[in-house]
Amino acid sequence: MTIKATRNILLFLLAFLGLGAIGGGGVLIISPTGALIGMPLSVLDQSPFHSFLIPGIILFTLLGLAPALLIFALLKKPESKLAENVNFFKDMHWSWAYTIYVAFALIIWIQLQMMFLHAVHWLHTFYMFFAVAIIFVALLPQVRNLYKK
Repeated sequence: MTIKATRNILLFLLAFLGLGAIGGGGVLIISPTGALIGMPLSVLDQSPFHSFLIPGIILFTLLGLAPALLIFALLKKPESKLAENVNFFKDMHWSWAYTIYVAFALIIWIQLQMMFLHAVHWLHTFYMFFAVAIIFVALLPQVRNLYKK
């Protein structure tokens, strides 16, 4: 598989995550009672939240906007001293490192959902494997070579 084809798989995974989270987070922000998606507030009883507003904002920004912006950053490789400050992979472009961070944020998000909801839905399993897929594709040698400094 070519370098660009492998990179495009990573971009597709980020786009899928970003669009889904923008949609889901947007719905929760617009309808913090959960009425728009038929989710009762009672599912939040074991969580620190009284409405879906804060989870919606987190979902929208962290797992929605961030992957969408990362697509641009992975394509253009812009310089950013601010982003470099939190890049633990100093030999790699910061956008590659942040792709790994987003995947781990997704894992944490899913774990917290399962903990607060005291339930596991098939979507939790799907997105857990999805996060692993993002990490796996980002770690492929073709992708790593593309983002090495």
